[in-house]
Amino acid sequence: MHGNPASTTVHTEQYRVGKGEQGVLICEPYKSEIGQYWRFKTSEIALESSNKIYALFATYLAAHEFVGADMARKYLQMGYTRARRYANYKGGKKYDEQNNYRQLERGTGDQEKAEAAKMFYQKWKEAEANEMYANMKKKWKHERG
Repeated sequence: MHGNPASTTVHTEQYRVGKGEQGVLICEPYKSEIGQYWRFKTSEIALESSNKIYALFATYLAAHEFVGADMARKYLQMGYTRARRYANYKGGKKYDEQNNYRQLERGTGDQEKAEAAKMFYQKWKEAEANEMYANMKKKWKHERG
């Protein structure tokens, strides 16, 4: 499914699950394979994106590529968290860089992004609930971290 491992930033054998979305942007080729589909501008775009990323998740699982599956799960989670940030804060900016990084007022964001977040949330939770994925994740964390 993927290209030359020598061109990766982090090789799959070095991959660590980490917490949440941690590491989502460091492991090639999965970063490029999945990231090209990651979009949340509207709920329709988010639905298409989350479905495509979940399909990649399923493909990686079927091929026993845990790293790819975990990266896809992270992109689904990141779709949810980023869309929620844009739903909560105008322009997706949570902190005021001009004012000592004080937290900006919540509730000023784009409601369309709240709908987009729902699309990603469903697929993220579906991925996490997948029994094969859960078993692979447990084994990977036990053996490699």
